[in-house]
Amino acid sequence: MTEGGNGSTTDGRLEGLYSECGQSPWLDNLRRGWITGGELEAWVERGIRGLTSNPSIFQKAIESSDDYDEQFGDLVCGGTSVDDAYWQLVTSDIRGALRALEPVHAASGGTDGFVSVEVDPSLAHNTEATTKAARELHQGIAWPNLMVKIPGTVEGLPAIRQMIAEGYSINVTLIFSVARYEQVADAYVAGLEDRVAAGITDLSGVASVASFFVSRTDTEVDRLLDAVGTPSALGLRGRTAVAQAQAAYGRFGEIFSGPRWERLAALGAQVQRPLWASTSTKNPAYPDTLYVDELIGPNTVNTMPDATLDAFCDHGKLRRTIDADQSAARYVLEAVTSHGVDLDGVADTLEAQGVAAFTKSFDELLVSLEAKADSLA
Repeated sequence: MTEGGNGSTTDGRLEGLYSECGQSPWLDNLRRGWITGGELEAWVERGIRGLTSNPSIFQKAIESSDDYDEQFGDLVCGGTSVDDAYWQLVTSDIRGALRALEPVHAASGGTDGFVSVEVDPSLAHNTEATTKAARELHQGIAWPNLMVKIPGTVEGLPAIRQMIAEGYSINVTLIFSVARYEQVADAYVAGLEDRVAAGITDLSGVASVASFFVSRTDTEVDRLLDAVGTPSALGLRGRTAVAQAQAAYGRFGEIFSGPRWERLAALGAQVQRPLWASTSTKNPAYPDTLYVDELIGPNTVNTMPDATLDAFCDHGKLRRTIDADQSAARYVLEAVTSHGVDLDGVADTLEAQGVAAFTKSFDELLVSLEAKADSLA
């Protein structure tokens, strides 16, 4: 390992995020070759403490590699439907990742080492179907360090509460506003209270993260600020996403304290950690570690694509920043709003785009697999 500019080894930055700053670095990518070739285990050795996936990640992995061809061929030739074959490809990869992260889960006492897999994104606005799909994924894969992803839509909130009440660990994805984050956190707390009401006295086995998407907010808000075009508006570009995540972290501290939370914590309940997602920088004018460097703090997770992880290992800044200046975060959000940017409207747009993008990836991959199945017939 080489020395980084802040005096720590490059790989030591990942370890330092957790040991010095209380943040868990997770890997936001997965492909079969990483499991079979040992690269995922190497990431874990470097300090990765969890992994996230989504339909877009699986589309890229399956369509860009022949690693899945043998299993897919055996399945469809044996009479398995293309849809069921897809889920078997996915769960095979997820189980491989779960094995690689299981030592982290055990060593952390069940607070880390999780692997996330998402329900069919087309169900994002169907509470009952999302609940059923999440339950089936948990029961079908049946690993203690599995987190099932449920979109944080209005319709997803009751599903989140129900899954937590049933004792399943959940990653709430596609959160784009502080207001929705608050609703997600309340669904988690209410789900734990439902468990207590059902007679459960040990809450330690349930974990959850609230995945707050970051870079996409700057992309959309910057577009709106560019349209305003004034010097003050242009000066706010690239600042909204970090400020909004920092504001959400402030609410995290308030929600997971006080009498309501303390009653649950006394029964072993874990806080629902904010997870910073979509942390690769989309605008090349911004530092490639912007959404890591500025969001470091205790009881948080940052899930990063491998390129962002490598960049952070090389030149990231290892220091607590998430709550360094809450007043500055409030100022940015107020200033952006004063320029006519409707942040709630931005969140609604990004949520719709996120659900649509994941659904498109899911559908396109199934079409591709259908064509492959036809060629095997």
